[in-house]
Amino acid sequence: MAKTLEDISGRARSQTAARPSEAPKPLELQKEFKWDLKRTVFISLGLAMFFLLYFLPPLPVAVDPAGKEFALSRQGQLAIGLFLLAGIWWVFEVIPIGATALAIGIFQALFGIRPADVAFRDFMDPSVLFILGSLMVGLAFTKVGLTRRLAFKMLQVTGENTKMILLGVFVVTVILTLFMAHTAVAATMFPILMAILGLYGTREGETSRFGKALFIGMAFAAGAGSAITLLGAARGIVALGFYKQITGHEISFARYTEVMALYGFAMMFLIWLLMIIWFRPEKDRIAGLKEKVKELSAGLGPLTKQEIFVGVAVAVVVALLASQNFIPALKSLNKSAIMLTLGLLFFLTRVFTVEDLEKRIPWNIVLLFGGAMSIGFCLWQTGAAQWMAVHWLGMFKNAPWLIFVLAIFFLVMVMTNFIMNVAAIAITLPVALIIAKYLGVNPELILWTSLAAAALPFCLLVGAAPNAIAYESKQFSAGEFFVAGIPASIIALVLLAVFALTVWPLLGVPALVK
Repeated sequence: MAKTLEDISGRARSQTAARPSEAPKPLELQKEFKWDLKRTVFISLGLAMFFLLYFLPPLPVAVDPAGKEFALSRQGQLAIGLFLLAGIWWVFEVIPIGATALAIGIFQALFGIRPADVAFRDFMDPSVLFILGSLMVGLAFTKVGLTRRLAFKMLQVTGENTKMILLGVFVVTVILTLFMAHTAVAATMFPILMAILGLYGTREGETSRFGKALFIGMAFAAGAGSAITLLGAARGIVALGFYKQITGHEISFARYTEVMALYGFAMMFLIWLLMIIWFRPEKDRIAGLKEKVKELSAGLGPLTKQEIFVGVAVAVVVALLASQNFIPALKSLNKSAIMLTLGLLFFLTRVFTVEDLEKRIPWNIVLLFGGAMSIGFCLWQTGAAQWMAVHWLGMFKNAPWLIFVLAIFFLVMVMTNFIMNVAAIAITLPVALIIAKYLGVNPELILWTSLAAAALPFCLLVGAAPNAIAYESKQFSAGEFFVAGIPASIIALVLLAVFALTVWPLLGVPALVK
């Protein structure tokens, strides 16, 4: 940025010197205004959806199978309109995604959906700060050079075949999610993938099909892997808590992994197949990669003190976060505070500088998740999300059990693209379990279906932190991510049907109960 400004200033001075009587025109005025029809259409469409809900009369009351009524408040109706506006603007990137996030808070305050102090408070929610801390981890790995070492080690195993490189990346991503939160995994993998992309030959500012497959696939794989153990994401613990409260049955850590492991790994393999077909790499092989990696690895020399410090610090924090699930004394420690402590430590030890804080931390992504938290809490607190869930699932109360199960999966998957996956489960699971009783569907099947869907927000960047972290690579647009997410979501839905019919019954999860 500084260099650009100096160049502009230098050109302006030279022009003034050459033509002293002619003042240089401001740079903005020299640019010809171009009207973007597509952008205007989608800005207008988003606003039209909001104001349609604004001017519509009250929507019908939702009624669950037990006869309980759920009336939609005025604020809830406007929340649905804002939900549609944000989705359209995010998918088509009519303005920067962080600016759309700000619009979410602004609309809530201007139209009385929620008070301003409540709507904007969500932008500093602990979950958002956890993501900020995770981004700092990735930045630290890059600055000290650990990412290059890790990337070179990975490439020595995968070889020169681009398809095998992609598979290796996805396998490593899933394995890491077995022990740490998928947000931290994505932040750790991001700089490694940037190093791999550089070796592929993609110059800064350029995009490639390989780059799209690399980063979109990593985000998808992080979601799939996070479904396998309780350490991959907080949603598992919350879902088991709801399940125990409603049914009285407790699910162990081992049982959780036993049921979800095959689904998570199968989904990862299918994601790999989708990526190599949907974004077929331009090159089948990266010629001379082995020799180049050996040469670059030799040039790195031994581990530096700074590399060792960062590696040990991150390992300690990851171990601490993982231990919270087993050591009661550690449960009271806030995850966001732990992660931010790591970032603060890097500033205290001068791993980070003020330039890193101002220029290298992707504040656009931080704002994006602030907006996602705000719209999620808005839908939840106004009752709009529960109203939608009851309306949707009520349509399937007389359907065959498989259709009902797939309807639950679809609802949770759609909702988790817009709101926290924990909230999507908290809203959907109680309603689904009530309807399941009328159909004789096994409540445990409903649990696993909801957990699988909540791990796979494949269409919107706000659906999960790995999606937004991958977007920072600038290898794909929000629209490309959305389009790639459609077949991925269909695959996940079909795989769920296969597991509900064949695999899970073998693991003691029959579809129906007597």
